[in-house]
Amino acid sequence: MRKPQRRGAMAMEKSSSKYRTQFWYVAMVSFLLWLVLLYLFSSSATTVHTHERFFRQENVINLPINVPKRYQESDQAALPVDDVPQHDQESDQAVVVSDVDNNNTLPVNNTGNDTSQEVQISEDAKVVTDLVEELEKEKIENEKKSADSGLSGRTTRSRSGHREPRKARPSSRLEAEKKRVRHNDENDVESKKERVDDNDDTESKQVPDDLSNNDLESDNTSETISKPKIQRDLASNKTVSKAKNRVTSRRNRPKPMVRPRATRRNDPCRGKYVYMHDVPSLFNEELLKNCWTLSRWTDMCELTSNFGLGPRLPNMEGVSGWFATNQFTLEVIFHNRMKQYKCLTKDSSLASAVYVPYYPGLDLMRFLWGPFPFMRDAAALDLMKWLRERPEWKRMDGRDHFMVAGRTTWDFMRTPENESDWGNRLMILPEIRNMTMLLIESSPWNYHGFAVPYPTYFHPSTNAEILQWQMRMRRIKRRYLFSFVGAPRPNLGDSIRTEIMDQCKASRRKCKLLECVSGSQKCYKPDQIMKFFLSSTFCLQPPGDSYTRRSTFDSILAGCIPVFFHPGSAYAQYVWHLPKDIGKYSVFIPEKSVKEGKASIEKVLSRIPRGKVVAMREEVVRLIPRLMYFNPSGKRGDAGRFEDAFDVAVDGVLQRVEGLRKRIEEGNEEIFEFPEQFSWKYNVFGNVEKHEWDSYFDRH
Repeated sequence: MRKPQRRGAMAMEKSSSKYRTQFWYVAMVSFLLWLVLLYLFSSSATTVHTHERFFRQENVINLPINVPKRYQESDQAALPVDDVPQHDQESDQAVVVSDVDNNNTLPVNNTGNDTSQEVQISEDAKVVTDLVEELEKEKIENEKKSADSGLSGRTTRSRSGHREPRKARPSSRLEAEKKRVRHNDENDVESKKERVDDNDDTESKQVPDDLSNNDLESDNTSETISKPKIQRDLASNKTVSKAKNRVTSRRNRPKPMVRPRATRRNDPCRGKYVYMHDVPSLFNEELLKNCWTLSRWTDMCELTSNFGLGPRLPNMEGVSGWFATNQFTLEVIFHNRMKQYKCLTKDSSLASAVYVPYYPGLDLMRFLWGPFPFMRDAAALDLMKWLRERPEWKRMDGRDHFMVAGRTTWDFMRTPENESDWGNRLMILPEIRNMTMLLIESSPWNYHGFAVPYPTYFHPSTNAEILQWQMRMRRIKRRYLFSFVGAPRPNLGDSIRTEIMDQCKASRRKCKLLECVSGSQKCYKPDQIMKFFLSSTFCLQPPGDSYTRRSTFDSILAGCIPVFFHPGSAYAQYVWHLPKDIGKYSVFIPEKSVKEGKASIEKVLSRIPRGKVVAMREEVVRLIPRLMYFNPSGKRGDAGRFEDAFDVAVDGVLQRVEGLRKRIEEGNEEIFEFPEQFSWKYNVFGNVEKHEWDSYFDRH
């Protein structure tokens, strides 16, 4: 009977042991899961706290738009310039400038017309004020001590019946103290002569050189009262000397070079070198690896393939190089084109401009429709913190840096007061306002944003493909006078799309309409869209949700002459890529005339002479290479024959940075001499005088 009992006990023991083991497994798994959740919660809270802290006014780093005049003339090739001073929190003065877009308020350093000497005087004045307060406190304390000691000294000498005569006092010690004071003052004078830029603001801190015997002997008190005075003078002189050394060391910091290191004269990349930051992969490559998180409705993994060009399409009109390119993948395309840039350098001292390969548009897409608006700013804030610590940034406070954003400006203009509003805060960050931003649509009232063409479907690998396509566009027969591809905008009160579509329907023989209604897939098929443009002489390009349209560049690619109704749709946008003479390649019909029914589109276009139409089409065909992006994987043997949109954009950035650099070297108090709301006018015409387009951009 014992064996069955033992077996039963052993079975129970094994079962109990099994349950205990399972219990410990469950407990350990639960504990580990709790740790993971706690870590995620704490990291999320830390991220939120950190990013919110960045936007507090006291923590905003004001990178000034105005540069003080601190530049010295030099006969050398490279001109030195002072670094921007690190102001104390108490001496930082900022004004809030109302941003012209969405009533944003931006902190900008209040440099005004201050010169470097005035900045130095203000720093020295602060030091002297602190010294005066310290000396006053010390004077009061020493007078109390000296009064007590003097009283005790007189009592002691009266008791002994002996009063020490004035002439019998130890003058040798007084003479030694006077020599020490004079020696310190002489050292201060010598250091003052060594500083060329410090002539006026040290006079208020000098200790008198003449501590004469008459001044010392005229004191009616005892020796115990005279000693604190000398000690106060010595302490004052020592403190002032330390303060002057502190100010001198601040002024004599190494001066960074704003101009890149010179190369040989016959260097083909002289003045064109670009340095590309090696940013952490979470700002670009990690976004592509996690492409499935970029959009809820679109397969961005497919659209970001082939270096951002998307899936390859069949040949069109017998020409290869066609891709189903998404309009928001410009950041990826530009980055891959920059990797092939012939003047890309790994030596930042040679670079005339610095490229930041961040994908702000793709990063924003992850959280654009999410419930946590603050997450839209997280990566941008982290990147700005990373950039501020780079030596390349400190050279010009980022004014030689540029970045590409594959969305419109309005996607990056959310104000801190409207957390639940559209987009993020990228374009209003003080660091970004020093950089040059390239976007598919810029704000007409913004200093630092410049528009570059939308990506089209055509990305040739060779110049032969371009020539072949251009010849096809010159010879193709066009059946329709004009066409329109788009959807109505009934929710936009100032939209003229309804009037345009009505006029197109009324001119059935001369106008071809592709109405992008809900459920229609034709507007999303590249071949269908290009067929419409290939069959038309003129293509209507009214504003939509914003001023610009990708359709503009698709139509020009098809050799179709664009018709604009607002100068912000092209003329005030793509100032580097489109000709200044707008009549050479386009037709302008004021939108007000269409809205009020005063202009007939068919009549306006029919009155244009045939010879002028041929000349305009030829100009449009010539523009094709400048408005599309080459295939980054292509190897063009004769690459110098055509410049694509990437090449034109880089040249525009280099010219802009060179202009800023010259103004800094010339010592101009302000980088921009015109109000920011007139940026569009200055970029287009080179001045801010009155123009007929002012009513289109009047924000009052």
